[in-house]
Amino acid sequence: MRMSRVLILTVGVLPWLGLAPAAAQTSQVKRQGAVTVLTVPAAAVAAAASIDFVNAKPMELPRAVGRSDAEFQMDVLQTLSAAGPLGGFSAGAEGNGKTSLVQLGAPALFADESDDITPQEFGTNNHSFSTARADLNPSATNTSYPYRASGKLFFNIGTSTYVCSASLIKRGVVVTAAHCAANYGARQFYTNWRFVPGYRNGTAPYNTWTVRSATVLTSYYQGTDGCAVYGVVCPNDVAVLTLNTISSAYPGTSTGYYGYGWNGFGFAGGINSITQIGYPVCLDNGAYMERNDSFGVVSGPNSNNTVIGSLMCGGSSGGPWLANFGVRPTLTGTSDGSAATSNVVVGVTSWGYTSNAPKEQGASPFTSNNIVVLVDAACAAVPAACS
Repeated sequence: MRMSRVLILTVGVLPWLGLAPAAAQTSQVKRQGAVTVLTVPAAAVAAAASIDFVNAKPMELPRAVGRSDAEFQMDVLQTLSAAGPLGGFSAGAEGNGKTSLVQLGAPALFADESDDITPQEFGTNNHSFSTARADLNPSATNTSYPYRASGKLFFNIGTSTYVCSASLIKRGVVVTAAHCAANYGARQFYTNWRFVPGYRNGTAPYNTWTVRSATVLTSYYQGTDGCAVYGVVCPNDVAVLTLNTISSAYPGTSTGYYGYGWNGFGFAGGINSITQIGYPVCLDNGAYMERNDSFGVVSGPNSNNTVIGSLMCGGSSGGPWLANFGVRPTLTGTSDGSAATSNVVVGVTSWGYTSNAPKEQGASPFTSNNIVVLVDAACAAVPAACS
């Protein structure tokens, strides 16, 4: 496997928008082969600025100019004619389900009508989808597997708190969008991430988890990723976050975690049925986990990103796109098909359109040169997070 360069920063006093790295950090930066690591004492994480769970703003969804229905239909035809191999995957695990409830406070009503939270609506490209709240009753689907492996991701840009979505793909490793971790091409990381698995209307059923390290591809960090739309529609808008432990434990022990697939896993005939999970602020004010189901089509002109129909918007960035979502049934009269592995993340929400009309979102494809490299680097640095 060809290895791409990645850059890992361990969280503490990190650069954020408009702030150059402090001279005191220089001695903490170490280059180790293909990766670069910034190590910060654990005390710096505890001393980091607090997160405002109530007034967090949705992370702006990167926006591309819309395409026509004819262009969408061409993507479908090209995808069908270019079916590739099955691809690889790493399996997930269900977890024991033990909760550790923390009250965070319900999110304040976000009344901003600006474009950064505009739903991707109207469906002018005839890309069908279905969107619904993921937890429908007091029994709270958010504490059931596979839903509970997804969560809200809070972080700071300067002194303001923003929110994305994310999911566990190892016991202590979270996957999200790179634009929820770093400012494309600016060589700046955001700070003070808090991952809240199973978040529901101001409650954290599995506690809140600080981040030990953030990992993105160096091409994204440096702004050389070859994006179809600079910094928006990119080949590698993917990041992994390695979590700190609480009482020597990682959240995945309780919540379980998803598998992840690459190089076209699950895309039979070049098209895949995708379940998208996220916390978009334009739906239920971001208080509840939302589920969207659509078929994914690979768009060659858009950096080979997968495109789905979706009602989601700002706040959904980084949420998982899953193949074979749900609890696997017991077979009592049939046989498994190919790629029967359940709950496999094959992308994360990356971008939408400047127009309301298409009702579509895109995701960088998971490949052996991004998700595999990122997870391998995170696991090599902290093996316990992946065991």
